[in-house]
Amino acid sequence: MPVYIRKHPLEIPPPSEKDWIKKDEEENFFLQDPDQIFDSLPQPFRMINKLVKLVFEQAWEIIEKKEALREAQTLKVQPTLYLPTAEFQVMGRANCLAASGQHVFVGLSTGLAVFNTPNCKRVCAWESAKLEICAIHASNLGNETHLLVTVDEMGLARLFYFYKDSLLLIRVLNEVEEISKRNTCVKAELSQGGDYAGVLLQGSTEAWLEIYRLPKDSWLKETDHAQAAAAVSSFRERRFSQASTKSLELPGEGSAETESPMPAHRVETKMSLPVLLLKVRSPKPLTGSTFKSPLEALMKIDDGSVIGLGQNHVIKDYQWEQQDAIFRSTFQKHLERESEPDSKEEKPSHAVFHFLLPGQILQMGPEIKAQPDVPTGISVHWNGSHNLCLYLLTRPSKEKMDAELKPDTVWPCAAPITCSAVTSCSSYMALACEDGTITVWDRCLGFPLAVTALPEGCLSRTIHFLQTSRSPRDQLPRPKVQLLVLCTDGSLHLVTISGPRESRTVLLADRSEDPDQTISAVAPIPALPGAVLVFSWDGTVCLTDIATPQPVCHFITPPSHTVASPWQPVFTVDTTNQRLLLRGDEQQRRAGPPTQTKDNQSSIFLFNFDSYQSMEVFPAVPEPPPDSLQHLPWDERCDIFLRDRLQRLPRFSQQVPKCWSQLRKHATALRRESRKK
Repeated sequence: MPVYIRKHPLEIPPPSEKDWIKKDEEENFFLQDPDQIFDSLPQPFRMINKLVKLVFEQAWEIIEKKEALREAQTLKVQPTLYLPTAEFQVMGRANCLAASGQHVFVGLSTGLAVFNTPNCKRVCAWESAKLEICAIHASNLGNETHLLVTVDEMGLARLFYFYKDSLLLIRVLNEVEEISKRNTCVKAELSQGGDYAGVLLQGSTEAWLEIYRLPKDSWLKETDHAQAAAAVSSFRERRFSQASTKSLELPGEGSAETESPMPAHRVETKMSLPVLLLKVRSPKPLTGSTFKSPLEALMKIDDGSVIGLGQNHVIKDYQWEQQDAIFRSTFQKHLERESEPDSKEEKPSHAVFHFLLPGQILQMGPEIKAQPDVPTGISVHWNGSHNLCLYLLTRPSKEKMDAELKPDTVWPCAAPITCSAVTSCSSYMALACEDGTITVWDRCLGFPLAVTALPEGCLSRTIHFLQTSRSPRDQLPRPKVQLLVLCTDGSLHLVTISGPRESRTVLLADRSEDPDQTISAVAPIPALPGAVLVFSWDGTVCLTDIATPQPVCHFITPPSHTVASPWQPVFTVDTTNQRLLLRGDEQQRRAGPPTQTKDNQSSIFLFNFDSYQSMEVFPAVPEPPPDSLQHLPWDERCDIFLRDRLQRLPRFSQQVPKCWSQLRKHATALRRESRKK
């Protein structure tokens, strides 16, 4: 039964309200629904009601999405869970790990410790209560000898030498007498084989890279001589102690008090110091020319055989301003105000560098004999820079260190370089730019293999090379290069490149809507081709097969522990023993505060890949050929290049008419556009 209600509001609302009844309709208004007996709320309560409803609806949508994700997770096939095969405790907080040979080096909040992986026993340590190691890099020199470089929280880079269960400090690379003049070490790395060390330093106004040559052969002789001298000294002191003990014994006094023998004297080993080889400074920002004439600029240019950094130009400041004004007025519609660069360009302060083995990019003279396993150059790119600079490590002795070092080769890119990667054999190099493009260079042949682009909106954060197949000796290398790309949005991509026009990008993991499932780090396993470790923010460590791509298994810690700092996990992959080392922290119990001893300890869990049955799905690593192409003599390499060129000639001849037809179509289109204008 309809209800007739006469509305007599106390306050007359403004006429702009649409849901209020007009005065002429007020007499004949009947409510069809009894629930509408209440008047609509006036402002501002109506707006508050809408906001509350909007918040409730959005919260309900989030709840429904999470429930759907949980149901999808329950319907999925749960991967196998594997517990660690071994565990060892370390005193202090483990900040970094490095595996080399049969040893594990742990950077602690109280120094540096060395453990033996077969039995997980502590070998030695270099402890300091006021020293916290933040980064560590190790290189295996053979014969149970390892070289270490560490960076502590104060920015000091230390070089250690581990030899026969003893740890020796060689030098603090950036140590100075006055603390006010000390430069902070941002990054330190060793070359494969321990021939060179690179230290990135940052001062108050600029940053630079220092490359040291390490006399590892001299260190081996010096440590052998020092240990022999220490053994002789220890034997003499032991004999002297025994003789003095016998002389002090009196007849008839069997209970005479005698002093205990002194411990062996530790001979201080004086190691040869590393030699500073290169000092690469960060590039200066491009400014207006200060040259008075073009001739003065030409005097600063070398022979002009390589592309430079563009510093010696003749463009004035006002010319740049005019060109910038013309460009902005022409493309004003396409320019965004938010993306406009700042007027003051800052000097770069961070760099990424790689040691490069012999290749065709950096040409050396015939008088220099390069060894296959010793680096001959480095590649450096600074943050915000478009250029990749390559430097030779064989510098003339007369060259001054303080002089501005010019790169031997410059690779300009269309956009600033964000990250890069090099294969272990230095055959391929990948460069990722801010525009989403990835360029893969073939260093054996000396030209880019392919240029590919990520999906729109994806920006590379890290790049890793996966295991590639090799070609026989009598053929040119035609491997299938695979790149694992982790983007800034948390998505994971697999880029496969087989040639200049043969590239494919596969999405392995999309950006997760759940923040706890965001990927924090990835690490390929060289011993298992196609296997990738994926670390997530919720502490999940998943082993993924890129061929499917599906998770194979999960590596979990014991119930009493959890993965330490899952947003930045502390781990390392031991390629020699095929195992994963992961730091875990004990979960704090709710009842009672944690004890002090537990806070000062960290657990390192070992996951041996050979102990798990799920690893059988991955193929075995193919054995490399006896001789690679880049190590062959020049005459044999030329024969292989010519033979390959003849085999590809019929295919090139078929492509020539197609290229000519495309050029004709393009020329015809340009003529039509010119006539229209």
